[in-house]
Amino acid sequence: MANVPNVSLNNGVNIPQIGYGVFQVPPAETQESVEAALMAGYRHIDTAAAYRNESGVGAAITASGLSRDEVFITTKLRNGEQDKPLEAFDNSLRALGVDHVDLYLIHWPAPEQGLFIEAWKALEKIYAEGSARAIGVSNFLPEHLDALREATEIVPAVNQIELHPTLQQTAAAEKSRSLGIAVEAYSPLGQGSDLTNPVVRDIATKHNATAGQIVLAWNLHQGNIVIPKTVQPARMKENLEAADILLSPEEIEVIGQLESGNRVTADPATANFTQM
Repeated sequence: MANVPNVSLNNGVNIPQIGYGVFQVPPAETQESVEAALMAGYRHIDTAAAYRNESGVGAAITASGLSRDEVFITTKLRNGEQDKPLEAFDNSLRALGVDHVDLYLIHWPAPEQGLFIEAWKALEKIYAEGSARAIGVSNFLPEHLDALREATEIVPAVNQIELHPTLQQTAAAEKSRSLGIAVEAYSPLGQGSDLTNPVVRDIATKHNATAGQIVLAWNLHQGNIVIPKTVQPARMKENLEAADILLSPEEIEVIGQLESGNRVTADPATANFTQM
C-alpha cells in the first residue's frame, strides 16, 4: 500500500495529502465507491451537501468497520444555504451519521450573494464548538480571502481550488500559502484533459507510470492536497501510488510550463449559482 503523507494544517490538524473525491458520483453508487476507496487505502473522503451523496459516504464508513478517527471527512456548505449555515451543517452531520467532521468548507464565495463573510463567522462558531476540527474555503480568489481577513478572526485552514498543470491558479495558490492556508487541488487531472499532454506522457513513460500518477505527483511535490475522483478500484490504487513517485526538479519545471488557462469548472469570480 502506498505511503500517503499527511499535511499539517495551520491549526495542527493533519490531513492525508491524497483524498478520494465523490463529486459526480451518483448517490446510489456512492457507498459502493467509497467502500472500495477505503479498502484501497484511502483515509480521506471529500464530499459536499451539493453532491447529494453525504449519506452514502457515511454508510460506507460505517460499513468499513474503521473507527471514526481513522477517516478524515470533508464536506461543504452549499451556496444556496449560506444564509443558514448552522442548519445546513447540522443537516450534513445527520446525513453523514457523525457528530463532527474533520474539515468544513464554504463551497463557493458566490460574491453576488454577499453572504460568505457572515457564513464564515458561523463556521468560526462551529469550529469553536468542536463540531469541525478545521474550517476552510473552496474556490476563493485573492480578493475573497482578503475580504475574510479584514472582517473575521480565524484564517481558513484550506482553500480548495481547481488546480492542475493547465490551470495552476498561481495568484490564488500563492495568496493562500502566504496566509498559511493549505492549497487543496480539485479536478487535479483537469477532469482528464491534462492526461493526453505529450509532456506528461513522456515523463510517465520514463517513470513507468500512468499520466495520472505523474500529474498527481507534480501536485504532491508542491505540497498540494489532492482529491482525484474515480469509480474504478484499479485507478484508485494507482492514484494512491502517486505518492511514491519522485519527479526531478527539471520534470516539475517542465510540467509547470503547461499553464494554458484551461479551466474545466466554473469561474469563482462570476459563479453565483445557488444549487451548489
